[in-house]
Amino acid sequence: MKKVEAIFPEEKLDAVKSALEDDGFVGMTISYVKGRGQEGGILLEWRAGPYKVDFLPKILLMIVVPEEQCKHVVQLIYDACQPDSHDEEAETENLGKIFVSSVEHVISVKCNKK
Repeated sequence: MKKVEAIFPEEKLDAVKSALEDDGFVGMTISYVKGRGQEGGILLEWRAGPYKVDFLPKILLMIVVPEEQCKHVVQLIYDACQPDSHDEEAETENLGKIFVSSVEHVISVKCNKK
């Protein structure tokens, strides 16, 4: 088994979720996170002057898949995160990451609903 963790901009969540679901990958976990890469955040201009946003809102998606499906899942996520071809002004900087790691065991836990 492989665990795929992807960090990407919030606006790409629907595209990533749809791409995975359309191929039968329905089990996933997401978290709303903030982070920054080597760019160290972004500089915005306000009426009062420049303002630095150190940590940008992102989505952290986690999905565990059989090893033979891992490359396909990574490609689905990667493709879904690409700028729309009709959006000529889309930024093409590196705004996300995909991490792949091995999973030794998966243990299902059943909880009673009360």
